Amino acid sequence: MEISFTNARGQEAVITSRAPFLLESFDGYGDVGADTQTQNSPYQDGAMYIDSILEERPINMTFVILADDSRELMAKKRFISSVFNPKFGLGLLKHERVGIIHEISPVAESVPQFPSGSQNRGPTYQRVTVDLIAPNPYWRDPNQTSKPLQAYVGNFTLPFTLPFELGMSGSRTLLYNVGDVPAPVRIDIQGPVTNPQIINRTTSEWLRVNRSVAAGEILHIDTTEGQKRAEIYRGNQVYSVFGDLDHDSDWIQLALGENEIEHIADAGDRTSLVAVTWNSMYVGI
Repeated sequence: MEISFTNARGQEAVITSRAPFLLESFDGYGDVGADTQTQNSPYQDGAMYIDSILEERPINMTFVILADDSRELMAKKRFISSVFNPKFGLGLLKHERVGIIHEISPVAESVPQFPSGSQNRGPTYQRVTVDLIAPNPYWRDPNQTSKPLQAYVGNFTLPFTLPFELGMSGSRTLLYNVGDVPAPVRIDIQGPVTNPQIINRTTSEWLRVNRSVAAGEILHIDTTEGQKRAEIYRGNQVYSVFGDLDHDSDWIQLALGENEIEHIADAGDRTSLVAVTWNSMYVGI
């Protein structure tokens, strides 16, 4: 087993079954509480189930710092305290076992604990306890899945006669969410395209941006809770287009299993592409 934690400053500690950071125990695979939400009606026996909301995920681990001498031990203790500094906010924890990797974004609940006593410390060793909490309780597959669609496929040829359809079809594809819960998506749409819309035919959710994306621009949309955004990338510049989202749009997600995704636009270029990217998420590993 290998545990790595990278904080917001890019400092990384790798804890394995060998020196200098020898892993002793790790808890956080499952064991997340759920708030079961119910509703009562007058004269009703029991209650009506509404939903279950997962609580934050606690992650606890204990490991031993091994060093050649007291000076090196002090330096390693200082390093661990810096890596797991709660003031740095969310970090990235990766868990690898039998070649399978999952990741999660926790924050340290406290400064690492260095217990006393001869069984916990000596001139060249120190036992450490680290308590983390993950506000988003889901483990993620670090290998994001991406599927391209054509941004625009014209469906008429000149000359044409009225009436005619202005909405132009893009393409459809099937996406598979193999996780335990619906997955948010990242959508990148390459211009030129006008009024692009992404539709999840499986869930009937849709998202439309009422603006044109010029050639050389990329429209980026992220439906992740707490990170929702709609932006235009133009070279090294980033512009928010949050206000151009259709007010009836959904922050679409991929349901469990198969999802039929379609892109349509009012105008565009046959060479433009749409990429839909996601990470499957799990309640336990």
